[in-house]
Amino acid sequence: MIEIFVLSLVQGVTEFLPVSSSSHLIIISEYLEFNNNNLQIDVSLHIGSFLAVVVFFRKDIVNFIQNKGLFLKILVASLPVMIVGYVLVKLNFINEIRNIKVIGWTTLIFGILLYLSDRSSVKKKINSNFTLKSAVLIGFLQILSLVPGVSRSGIAITGARALNFSRYDSAKISFLLSIPTLAAVSIFGLNNLLKSDSFNFSFLILISIIFSFAFSFITIKYFLKYIKTFSLNVFVIYRIFLGICILLIAYL
Repeated sequence: MIEIFVLSLVQGVTEFLPVSSSSHLIIISEYLEFNNNNLQIDVSLHIGSFLAVVVFFRKDIVNFIQNKGLFLKILVASLPVMIVGYVLVKLNFINEIRNIKVIGWTTLIFGILLYLSDRSSVKKKINSNFTLKSAVLIGFLQILSLVPGVSRSGIAITGARALNFSRYDSAKISFLLSIPTLAAVSIFGLNNLLKSDSFNFSFLILISIIFSFAFSFITIKYFLKYIKTFSLNVFVIYRIFLGICILLIAYL
C-alpha cells in the first residue's frame, strides 16, 4: 500500500509539472526496488491522471462542442507524439533509452531550455492566439517527451512560452494536450492488459486510480494558481539540481 501511495503521488504530481513523471517513476522504482510498478499499476496511474484532467477542465471540454476549432488544434497537436510513441513502443526503442545517464542529461538540458523560454514578456492568450501553426509546432516538440527526463508537460510549456504565450495559458495548453495523450496511453495499456492472461482487477488497482486522481487534481489546481503570480524558476532550479545529482551518480 505504501508503494502504491508513493507511485501515485509521484505520477499525480510530476505528470503535470514540468519535471518529467516517467523519469521520477523510473528512478524511484529502481532505487527503492518497488515491486508494484507493473503494467496494471502503470495503467491505473495514468487512468487516474486522465480522469483528473478531464474533471478539472470539464467546462473547457464541453466548450469544445461550440469551439470546434480549438478541439481540432488540440487533436492535431496531440497526434505526432501519439503516432511516434506507438511506433517506438512497437520497435522497443523506448526501453533502449531508459537509462540513468539519458535521464540525467535530459533533465538538465531541458531545464535550461525551460528557463530560456520563460524569459518571454509577451503574453499571448489561448483563446485568441492559439493558431493551427502554434498547435503543430508544440505538437512536434512533444515528440521529444518520449525520451525519459524531457517531460511532456515541460516541453509543451517550453514551446508555448517560446511562442510568447503567458505562463498560465502555456500551462493550460499543456494540460489540454495531456487529455488525448493520456487517453491514448490508458486505452493502449488497457488493451494490452485485457490481452494478458494475468490480468485481474484488484483493490490495489482501484486505490491506484483514486490516489493518482486526487494527487493529479490537486497539482493541476494549485500549479495554475502558482504561475499566475510566480515564474517557473523553481522548477528550473529543481531540474538543474536533480540533473546534476543524477549525472554524478551515473558517472562516479
